[in-house]
Amino acid sequence: MTRPDDAPSTPTPEPAPKPTPAPAAEPAPHPVLPLTEGSLVLLVGTSAAGKSTFARRHFRPTEVVSSDTCRALVGDDENDQSVTADAFELLHFLVGKRLAAGRLTVVDATNVQAGARKQLLAVAREHDARAEAIVLDVPPGVCAERNRTRPDRELPAFVIPRQHRELRASLPGLAKEGFRRVHVLRGAAEVAAAEVVLERRRADLRHLSGPFDLVGDVHGCRSELETLLGRLGYRLVRDAAGRPVDAVPPAGRTAVFVGDLVDRGPDTPGVLRLVMGMVAAGHALCVSGNHELKVARALDGDRVTLSYGLRESMEQLGAEPAEFRAEVREFVRGLADHYLLDGGALVVCHAGLPERYHGRSSGRVRAHALYGGTTGETDDYGLPVRQAWAEEYRGRPLVVYGHTPLPVASFLHNTVCLDTGCVFGGALTALRYPERELVRVEAERRWYEPVRPLLSGAPGGREGRPLDVADVAGPHTVETAVHGTVAVRPENAAAALETVGRSAVDPRLLVYLPPSVPPVAAGRRPGFAEHPDEAFAGYRADGVGRVLCAELLPGPRAVVLVARDDAALARRFGPAGPGAVWSRSGRALFGPVEEAELLARLRAAADRSGLFDELGSGWLLLDAALTGLPAPAADIGAGLAASPSASWQARNAAVVASAGALLPPVLAALEQAEARGLDVAGLLDRQRGRAADLRDFAAVHRRAAAPGRPLLAPFRLLAAEGANLATGPEHEHLARIDRLVDADRTTPAGRTTPAGRPAPADGTTPAPALHRTARRWVDTADEASTAAAVAWWEELTAAGGAGIVVRPPVSPTRTAPGEGRPGGLVQPAVQVRGREWLRLLHGPDHPDHPGQPNHPGHPNHPARPSGGALGLRRSLALREYALGLEALDRLAAGEPLWRVHQAVFAVLALESEPVDPRP
Repeated sequence: MTRPDDAPSTPTPEPAPKPTPAPAAEPAPHPVLPLTEGSLVLLVGTSAAGKSTFARRHFRPTEVVSSDTCRALVGDDENDQSVTADAFELLHFLVGKRLAAGRLTVVDATNVQAGARKQLLAVAREHDARAEAIVLDVPPGVCAERNRTRPDRELPAFVIPRQHRELRASLPGLAKEGFRRVHVLRGAAEVAAAEVVLERRRADLRHLSGPFDLVGDVHGCRSELETLLGRLGYRLVRDAAGRPVDAVPPAGRTAVFVGDLVDRGPDTPGVLRLVMGMVAAGHALCVSGNHELKVARALDGDRVTLSYGLRESMEQLGAEPAEFRAEVREFVRGLADHYLLDGGALVVCHAGLPERYHGRSSGRVRAHALYGGTTGETDDYGLPVRQAWAEEYRGRPLVVYGHTPLPVASFLHNTVCLDTGCVFGGALTALRYPERELVRVEAERRWYEPVRPLLSGAPGGREGRPLDVADVAGPHTVETAVHGTVAVRPENAAAALETVGRSAVDPRLLVYLPPSVPPVAAGRRPGFAEHPDEAFAGYRADGVGRVLCAELLPGPRAVVLVARDDAALARRFGPAGPGAVWSRSGRALFGPVEEAELLARLRAAADRSGLFDELGSGWLLLDAALTGLPAPAADIGAGLAASPSASWQARNAAVVASAGALLPPVLAALEQAEARGLDVAGLLDRQRGRAADLRDFAAVHRRAAAPGRPLLAPFRLLAAEGANLATGPEHEHLARIDRLVDADRTTPAGRTTPAGRPAPADGTTPAPALHRTARRWVDTADEASTAAAVAWWEELTAAGGAGIVVRPPVSPTRTAPGEGRPGGLVQPAVQVRGREWLRLLHGPDHPDHPGQPNHPGHPNHPARPSGGALGLRRSLALREYALGLEALDRLAAGEPLWRVHQAVFAVLALESEPVDPRP
């Protein structure tokens, strides 16, 4: 058998059957039998017609499923007719498994009865496979003679004649039964001379690797198509009348059209003339859309409702010569419903295709490729409600399609819809593959009034559907690019929804939540629960030679979305405004007035620093921390909402107050008891130690709670329009952030603040709103460098600072092969806190002796999570980090907001896991 890849078949050799004498005649014909890869092939013939011999000669042993073999497997004897029912049940099972895998499957059985064929055809339809038949019409006398030479099989004399009558009765109706091709070999000579040629499936163009330029629904918009092709680098070729009849691509590239070239637009013939010329010249491929199918039916003279733009197309084609209409009819009727390209990594169709249909051939596959799946319902505009197949798609091939117009093209679960409603006044969009670059040309005008508007009025509806609680409720998983699949348990999802429902900012703006930062591993230095040496050693073990140490600020983490203007925010997120500031739990950190003033300062700083222009974006997303505590009402941050730090500071204030009220009377009573001679010395010593601890704790608490001006300390620029900025070298982040902070410190004097408050009366520059975080680079293998960093940490923490955060120089970073887990994700950051800050977090009870269990340096101190707890916290931090990057990737790719929220809500859900209650 000849195969598409010219791979020779390797049939198992066996003795040829005894030849049957035949009268001398002309040389036997040499019939060629084309078969399609992945199809079901039924060998149809009487017993002893030579089906098994034919199968061994032309097909691989694994491709043949024999009824005799199945009888032997079930009953240990291929001639045992008593197990026929079970044998055919096994045969159907094996056939189904092979067809499900897309394998060519040849059934070696008599198959002369319509009922037997019907069952096998049903299996083929179930798996969307083509069914083809090869009929071995050998005279019954020849078959009977062969049967007499087989001592292992005895058949009654009437069997072969009866089977032959059934065969002849079946021949006229085989095509109507559902076989795509029927090959009839008449006589033993034709059977012996036949050659099988295996053809690729029509959709199989996997040998074409591109690169490709995939173009969305054109709908007769010839002028926009010309502009788009020019922008993609194609050179238009025109005929004598000046009409474009071809477009020569840049070297090596091929255009691919996803269908719906026709209807609604101003020049359907012009679009067809150009695309047909490109396809004929080998410069383009094209799949059929549902509108091409209707045009084909109309050109055939079928009764078709002239709606949805078909009337305009037929009027335009009616003005063309009959020869052109004939070419159009042949072209549109010959279009495939989908293509597999680039080794199967790319699938192109009109309305989308689930992975189980890729490369398949059936009416069901064609219907989905042309129309998409529907729920059977209609929307408020009378249009069918489409099944959300792309939301459930998890296949590896990228599926590129159109059909359903959306305002912007966006990637969703490795699919992308390129129909951006050009004919409705939107745009014509192309995808450069494999670059995954979207190229967009705005429509010259609205050529056709849409039945349903492109933009929905529902929240998040700019991508075609509103936000839905079902996207983030219940058990679900989120695929991340850097850490695989992250599972969310239903109870955690419920906790996240509870948090968001009570106190979150507008969910359309909630596009990122920062991950938790785990503590450093337990330190080995006496008296220290955490120490920088452990951070340096850990990163050194991961193969990270240089790290960034940044000051750990005591305030809450803050995410800031700032827009250049209200319209820029509305274009991407829906609500208009200057932006928002929210905490790690998604709630607003400021009141409306204070938030507006801070965002105005940030907007002005970003403008002066040139970041908006440099990044080509109307908005910026920043990761930051708030330092300082609420100050008088006139200051920024007077409306600072309750934060986690505020909650434990309130707790510590209560501890200081209650202990200050209770301990003095306890000490006085114990001292009186000791004076009376009672043995309370041990208890009195412990209570005096607690009083001393409390005095120290109160001093630390007063210093930390001292009033100060809240400042925003940005430390990373996360995202801008079309770009995930969170990855990459730390020095680039620092350079941009430094420009932003410097721009804020050069605010012109004498202006009025956006909140309506006057600038300083003396004409001085307003106090800065942004804070530059102290940092330094450390070589983890250099003792002098690490010693200097430790000294810096000790200086910071002795002065009341919280500690430092240690990060690798590039995000994300993976372990080198052979070090730890191959390709494992390195912790993006660890925090090293000072003893006094840990005292604030965990309370005043810690006896001075390092051997006591409550001392900060003791292995069992609450400030030092055990190895298991630390591992859980680090695992949690990595999952949250991966989800955060995934949210930013989806945001940058222009994916729907509900897709971004899936990753964001998963971070919030993981925060409810009972990993470790300590901060």
